[in-house]
Amino acid sequence: MTDTAPDVLVLRNKSHGLEARDYADLLVERLPNHDVRLATTTAEERTLIKHATVVSGVDIDEDLLRHAQDLQLFAGTAAGYNHLPLDTLSKMDVAVTNASGIHAPNIAEQVMGYILLYSRRLREGLARQERSEWRHYQAEELMGSTVTIVGLGSLGTAITERLSGFHVDTIGVRYTPAKGGPTDEVIGFDQPDLESALARTDYLIVAAPLTDTTRGLLSEEEFMTLPSDAFVVNVGRGQIIDTDALVTALRKNHIDGAALDVTDPEPLPSDHPLWDLENVLITPHNAGHSPKHWDRLATIVAENVATLTETGRVGSLENLVQS
Repeated sequence: MTDTAPDVLVLRNKSHGLEARDYADLLVERLPNHDVRLATTTAEERTLIKHATVVSGVDIDEDLLRHAQDLQLFAGTAAGYNHLPLDTLSKMDVAVTNASGIHAPNIAEQVMGYILLYSRRLREGLARQERSEWRHYQAEELMGSTVTIVGLGSLGTAITERLSGFHVDTIGVRYTPAKGGPTDEVIGFDQPDLESALARTDYLIVAAPLTDTTRGLLSEEEFMTLPSDAFVVNVGRGQIIDTDALVTALRKNHIDGAALDVTDPEPLPSDHPLWDLENVLITPHNAGHSPKHWDRLATIVAENVATLTETGRVGSLENLVQS
């Protein structure tokens, strides 16, 4: 570590099990005119943040922020940002960006995996293979079904793009339906429109962030409205679905199955009833993992650092969530 203070500091938090060192190395390559360093200890974080203008990491606590004197931008390495001390950052006049969009390709691929696993009943095939059992079983077709995607941001768009080759009808749900979108039909969160869409949905994909509007969006009434053979996928946030209502719907066959990469609570306790349901597939919030995670993020952050250096303005930063 040199005696000079870095202007770009990477915190030591891992993301999806990926080491922050690799991320810092990519930023060094992309920002040759900047001093980019990784803090490997809490003591280094407190020392190196003092004159850093940009800090990047999964999270940052208020105690560490008290050591920052020149901070202009916190570049979050996750898509979510509600866990950050936004009020404190705002009072310090520090802009905040997130990692929105970098997870879209891999999460969309995982969603397609869930859907095809269900529609072609591949879990049954795997179970019969484990028993060395050559016995025919019935499967379904994805083609001709109706897929409703809640959230038409980068993730919902990527999912829609991957569905386009399967000849399905798509309904997108977004806050401002007047903006349109890549789906065949776009609706808002108004209850009559949403209920009408749910009633004709074969596959319901939750790909929205957690907001006041989406929190608890899917509960008992919505599961009763879905067809009994509907399949629900959640790659958004666990709290968008009422977990107790979901368990009841699955047990009483109000819906046919679910694939959950996010849950409420999370991590899901080992004694939770969801683990025991054969019509549920649970993955441990790893749909966002990709070996290209740091590469995609480093490109965005490096461009934002360059913009901030050249203009001093934050309004044009990519993935800006708070200025």
